[in-house]
Amino acid sequence: MVGLVFIVFFLCLALGFPIVMCMIGGAVTPLMLGAAGASTIPALIRGAFSGANSANILCLPLFIFAGVIMAEGGISKKLFNVFAYFVGNKTGGIPCAVIITCMFYGAISSSGAATAAAIGAMTIPLMVELGYEKKFAAATVAASGGLGVIIPPSGPFMMYGMATDTSIGALFIAGIIPGILVGCILMIYAIVYCKVHGEDKEKLHANYEKITKNGFWVLFKDSFWALLSPVIILGGIYAGIVTPTEAATVSVFYALFVCIFIYHTVQIKELWKLLQSAIKSAAPICFLLAFATAFGRTLSLIKASDLVESLIFGVATNKISFLLIVIVVFFIIGMVMDTGPAIIILAPILCPIAVSFGINPVHLGVIMVCNLAIGLVTPPFGLNLFVTSPLSETPPMTIGKAAFPYIGVFMIALLLIAFIPQISLLLV
Repeated sequence: MVGLVFIVFFLCLALGFPIVMCMIGGAVTPLMLGAAGASTIPALIRGAFSGANSANILCLPLFIFAGVIMAEGGISKKLFNVFAYFVGNKTGGIPCAVIITCMFYGAISSSGAATAAAIGAMTIPLMVELGYEKKFAAATVAASGGLGVIIPPSGPFMMYGMATDTSIGALFIAGIIPGILVGCILMIYAIVYCKVHGEDKEKLHANYEKITKNGFWVLFKDSFWALLSPVIILGGIYAGIVTPTEAATVSVFYALFVCIFIYHTVQIKELWKLLQSAIKSAAPICFLLAFATAFGRTLSLIKASDLVESLIFGVATNKISFLLIVIVVFFIIGMVMDTGPAIIILAPILCPIAVSFGINPVHLGVIMVCNLAIGLVTPPFGLNLFVTSPLSETPPMTIGKAAFPYIGVFMIALLLIAFIPQISLLLV
């Protein structure tokens, strides 16, 4: 019966049904076949409502709304300019500035695709204008956009926390050092690439002079409020002043204050349009979380976790082999499935097994999210490839090929994070 549930789920997925419909199809399969212990329709509906009836779920739409406001307010350009001031005249400086900007913007958007879209719309044309190949520019943004789901606040961390009953605040703090590590390794490759392939130093020097002509103080004053955003959000959580849900609320009011009253880049009359945009992004995720609870209860009733556990224990004999299995499985899943559904479906099953191997649930969450962040840029279905394709006027698969070295160094960072738990747990 367990196998049949997953067959129905993946068959619906292959046929192009929405992920929520795939979950519903899998959840009602035992009932339709009259399986012993199958959940009833009223019980499935109660399960869906139970999944939606959570204070933590408010984090997602609020952080998404704050990200939409910041994107409309042109925050990405202000962040990029201040980082380009320091590295724009160095070898690989512009790609490094792009990666650092994605790290900071990830602390605003909580989404890999949103980070790639906001940063790519501004930086890909600039990089091409400065002499970089389109496919390299797009691959840089696509790969570093994955930092948007690692650097907190992170949508996938919120989903993992709700799916496994793990502290979302602890997950946010645990993502800081791994996010910085991944960003640094991506920058090392960007510098090596620029050294090998060369850069148009004349164009870079002219662009650097344009950025620095008014001096650092003027640039810093213009960027100060944008730079302060992650400090307020993460500092409040880390200091215990606010919960993640409260921090999400603060981020919305801060975004409104900065973009309307300081930068004057958003008008009050535009808020309804921005709210609609945020709802369109958040509603599918909230539905997903609700129906994932019902699907999870079905899997629990048919003892799917016992079957998966026995399969894993048949292959994994220790912590190292278990982590390698998780990395391989999530790398493959990340190629064909979005980050959210993969976490919601598999995290509740794998978390108890990880605990039995002595793996901290927070550490497992970081591994899963970093693993799936690679999937955002992995062909054939990496979401960031399709986000950056129209921005660079380059086919997604061409960007994917150019991103393979980035994927390789990303994997090195992932292995370090997986097998050195202190990288994730040092601040927790």
